[in-house]
Amino acid sequence: MRFEKLLIRAMHGVHLVARPVTLGVRAAVFDGDGRIFLVRHTYVSGWYMPGGGVDPGESAEAAIRRELVEEANIELEDPPALFAVYFNRKASDRDHVLLYRCGAFHQSTPKQPDREIAETGFFPVDALPGGTTDATRRRIAELAGERAPDPDW
Repeated sequence: MRFEKLLIRAMHGVHLVARPVTLGVRAAVFDGDGRIFLVRHTYVSGWYMPGGGVDPGESAEAAIRRELVEEANIELEDPPALFAVYFNRKASDRDHVLLYRCGAFHQSTPKQPDREIAETGFFPVDALPGGTTDATRRRIAELAGERAPDPDW
């Protein structure tokens, strides 16, 4: 039995090296007026929902909570609700993104620009800032029920 456990662990290690999967998270955070929170990064063009990669040993929920604090000074009061899982073939042939709809939250202070974040803000969904990415616009339409979730990011 011990040999079997070692073999299973060894095969798991081979799969991690030979076929790694990357996992990211994005958060749909709406304020009391129905506006969505978006960020503009310093290292890539466009406006996005906040989020990022899930670190090794970190749960997806912990990652979304961490990213919201880092990118928005937002702390969730309720657990985020998984909305959809997407395949992000533009990033790699092994990348997936989890989109969470977030409920009650508080923002300690508006996020000030730093090395990673150029701008942030809450925007009406019918008046998104110029440069909002196509994927972000599609996700917002899906969240609003205007279109079915697409399995591709």
